[in-house]
Amino acid sequence: MTAPNEQTAKAQDRLYAEACSGHAPAIARLARAIERDGDRARDLEQDIHLALWRSLAGFDGRCALGTWVYRVAHNVAATHAARGARSARLVTLEEAGDLPTNANPEVEAGEVQTLTRIRALIMTLEPADRSVMLLYLEGLEARVIAEITGLSSTNVAVKVHRIKAMLTRHFAQGDPA
Repeated sequence: MTAPNEQTAKAQDRLYAEACSGHAPAIARLARAIERDGDRARDLEQDIHLALWRSLAGFDGRCALGTWVYRVAHNVAATHAARGARSARLVTLEEAGDLPTNANPEVEAGEVQTLTRIRALIMTLEPADRSVMLLYLEGLEARVIAEITGLSSTNVAVKVHRIKAMLTRHFAQGDPA
């Protein structure tokens, strides 16, 4: 017979494996979006994974596992940002991520530059607005973002609309961020 603590640990490990299989790339993107320095982003990502694994001991299934993962990641990232751990340097081309390869290197360079400008503009947002926008860019619905952030879904929808309009305006004006 298996001891209760051993069963809990196995369940926790199983949930963690399930959470990672579906959400590890999103956690990595969140860490890179919050922390521009590569080493610090990896540290933040590890902190999120550790907090997630620890938190799963208390997961009772009242919400979707994905919502739980994003909530933990959001809380760890918010705490990290509140401590002032963010770096002010710009994202390098290597850190900008993998973009689809175009036949035209000028078009590809333009896409990298555009992505870098958009990320820089997002980094200028207040931490709460940045979190909402990053979750939106992950493809989450307002209802799910509301569960994660503690805002109402109407407030999330309004924030997303206003942030998109503001980012579009700044981007069109050529603001470097």
